Amino acid sequence: MKLLFETIDQTFSNEELAGTVSEIIQKSENLGSHKYYELALSCIDLTTLNSTDTPAQGEKFALKVSRFSENFPGLPDVAAICVYPTLVEPVKKSLRAPGVSITSVSAGFPASQTFLDVKVLETIMAVSNGANEIDIVLNLGQFLAGDYSSAIREISTLKKACDSARLKVILETGALKSYSEIWKASFLAMEGGADFIKTSTGKLEPAATPEAAWVMCQAIKSYYEKTNLKVGFKAAGGIAETSDALKYIAIVKEVLGDKWLNNRLFRIGASRLANNLLTSLSGERVVYF
Repeated sequence: MKLLFETIDQTFSNEELAGTVSEIIQKSENLGSHKYYELALSCIDLTTLNSTDTPAQGEKFALKVSRFSENFPGLPDVAAICVYPTLVEPVKKSLRAPGVSITSVSAGFPASQTFLDVKVLETIMAVSNGANEIDIVLNLGQFLAGDYSSAIREISTLKKACDSARLKVILETGALKSYSEIWKASFLAMEGGADFIKTSTGKLEPAATPEAAWVMCQAIKSYYEKTNLKVGFKAAGGIAETSDALKYIAIVKEVLGDKWLNNRLFRIGASRLANNLLTSLSGERVVYF
């Protein structure tokens, strides 16, 4: 049976795509208001993925999120805290903010170059320890070799390992050679059961780009039209400034519409962005996270 992306003829002109994205980015300058700053804040997966992270740092990180509403009354909490699997348990121990998810990068992150059994076990353990969202990386070795059936089967297997936790599949768009490959990878991830598709790990350059985001959102739109299933979009990697966040909001708004502009269907993976959004909201330098 053919996969969906094989039944949809989709080609991209680099020049036309660049022009389209440039126009959308220009529109993003009109989104510079508290409404969109708060939206961006509420969609952040607040992230720490350092090799030096310790359980104590994970607890402290979660405490900051837990106390955010006391320090900034009236502002929305972030959507999630995103950490390595070993930090899930200490984050859960300290997290007291209702509605803030715990996301674990899993399944051999960031390269996805390990055995499927290991990926499954790591995913199950992360969920068991308290993660309710799992970020995995598309098996690029299989995908780039054209072994699409194995790539989709692996995602499907890991989706089952997630149980009730949501699955985000990272395409690592900077490693893909063309926009057509980003389109194919998007469909593979969605057909495998992804609840979100995500641009990048942040460990490889280029990370998130507006052009890759536009293609991914177009794929989500097409998938929704074919299946009536809404898949979320997550931009991650190098998104630090308020103006960067507004660019991705503008792309989602333009391609998918306002119904995608909430943290159930849109996320931004970031570490520094939250402080910069708080600075934009207050008009003075804020360093809280």
